Amino acid sequence: MSSPKGLIAGLGRFPIEVARAARAAGASVVAVGLRGLTEASLADEVDHFAWVHLGQIETIMGTFREAGATELVMAGKVPKTFLWQQPELIQPDATALRVMQGLADRKDDSLLGAVADLLVQEGFDLLGQAELAPGLFAEEGVLGKVQPAPEQLRDVAFGWPVAKAIGDLDVGQTVVVRGAAVLALEAVEGTDEAVRRGCALGEPGASVVKVAKPNQDMRFDVPTIGPTTLHALAEGGALALAVEAGKTVVLDRSEVLALADRHGIAVIGVAPERIPGAGGGAPS
Repeated sequence: MSSPKGLIAGLGRFPIEVARAARAAGASVVAVGLRGLTEASLADEVDHFAWVHLGQIETIMGTFREAGATELVMAGKVPKTFLWQQPELIQPDATALRVMQGLADRKDDSLLGAVADLLVQEGFDLLGQAELAPGLFAEEGVLGKVQPAPEQLRDVAFGWPVAKAIGDLDVGQTVVVRGAAVLALEAVEGTDEAVRRGCALGEPGASVVKVAKPNQDMRFDVPTIGPTTLHALAEGGALALAVEAGKTVVLDRSEVLALADRHGIAVIGVAPERIPGAGGGAPS
């Protein structure tokens, strides 16, 4: 029997979907959940579960070593706002403090990359998130029943390099566009709040573009959409959501596409080399 897979679980349903996919593939799963972030229901989806505080790296590694889990996956966001909104839930141990002291900044890639490097140095194999749950990633083409209009495809083509630029700066991965004008850029508030903010600044009809970073590390912080994203688009009157095919997780896909169809929102999986509206025509 193969050794169990280790899951470091952050915010949202992504860790639950990863755990389900891994068990469906025949693997046992050992998970650690971050207090104040991880959904408690994850415990029902894994073979062994333990709570830790954010920053307890030594406890996390000890849990996996005791269970014999050497292949690990990180799933679920750890919002930077958590660092100052709930400081009582952060308990950095000596290892975490040493990692933090070696950082030049507090960007997502810096923080998560340092933790990833440490885990590898300690003998763990940090898997890409697609390795355990490949079926969660968006494919290329129109994902629902609603076809994008030509003006939405033009806005997607306009917004794509903008989203890539802020991703390259490790600021965010989402841009809200209408009529070839940028209404909002994602920062620390996250995708859903950026969508609400952008849609509130223009008339209904905006397009939302969400991409992977140009040098996206597929082991962590991959772009993710879910039902709350579609609710934000619907509330703001947005009519299109374009995500990067093969690199964007779609949580609760059936619910996401049902919401999109109900509200007349086109959901498009885009391959960067074939950006619709930029000379490549409409997606099929």
